[in-house]
Amino acid sequence: MRVLLGIFLALIGAAATAVYFAAFIVHQNEQALVLEFGKPKRVITEPGLHWKIPVVESVDFFDKRILDLDTQPQEVTASDQKRLVVDAFARYRITDPLKFYQTVRDERNVRSRLGPIVESSIRRVLGSQTFQDVVRDKREELMKRIAAQVNTEGKDFGLEVVDVRLKRADLPEQNSKNIFDRMRAERQREAAEFRAEGGAAANRIRATADREATVIKAEATKKGEQMRGEGEAERNKVFADAFGRNPDFFSFYRSMQAYEASMKAGDTRLLLSPDSEFFRYFNNPAGTAAPSQPKR
Repeated sequence: MRVLLGIFLALIGAAATAVYFAAFIVHQNEQALVLEFGKPKRVITEPGLHWKIPVVESVDFFDKRILDLDTQPQEVTASDQKRLVVDAFARYRITDPLKFYQTVRDERNVRSRLGPIVESSIRRVLGSQTFQDVVRDKREELMKRIAAQVNTEGKDFGLEVVDVRLKRADLPEQNSKNIFDRMRAERQREAAEFRAEGGAAANRIRATADREATVIKAEATKKGEQMRGEGEAERNKVFADAFGRNPDFFSFYRSMQAYEASMKAGDTRLLLSPDSEFFRYFNNPAGTAAPSQPKR
């Protein structure tokens, strides 16, 4: 019984080992290629549990999902002779595992096989367009044309390029610097024009203000002189009327004004003859000259 039990357990172990090495699982996001001594035998695209002959057959798995392929940045000359530095990427999926295995062998080799095709298509398509079409006007259309060309040239690889996109489309560093310098010079020129226009406007406003101020001052001076003249005339008229009414009082009033103007506070020195006409009201309140004394 022990011998039979041992044999039974050994058979079960051998069967389990055979199943382990003969069975394999294809996941939902995978597809498989069964190889017999390295030669393709069948393609499995349906997920689930599948079988192979141990030792004789092996299985290679390939991804069903959309994969990314980055290209190297490259310089492209547009049709208007403007240079661009283009950095792009492609998105692809494996549609035929057998062709893919025969031509590319492994996903790690996609860059060396498909990459040059993508880069040459980018140069060819973008080189036939203008700078403005590439960066703005026809970008979506150009990406579709590149993808179509890559699919045409790369169909023997068992791949389908779903999309090609530009990550970056810039001017070369030297061109960018030149454009920046030109833009800065243009802005400086515009700023200088604005400053010149502002200076001219300021000079016009200042000249207008100076002219108006001069006119206002002249008008004020004219009016002041006119009013002063009218005042002087009125004063002289009043003096004339006063003199005509009472010449003695007018003479006394004018003499008092002369005394007040000449005898300032702190300095009352005068060098005049004592019998001068100026002091006649000092000698005689009536203002008449004193009678001369006869000589002896």
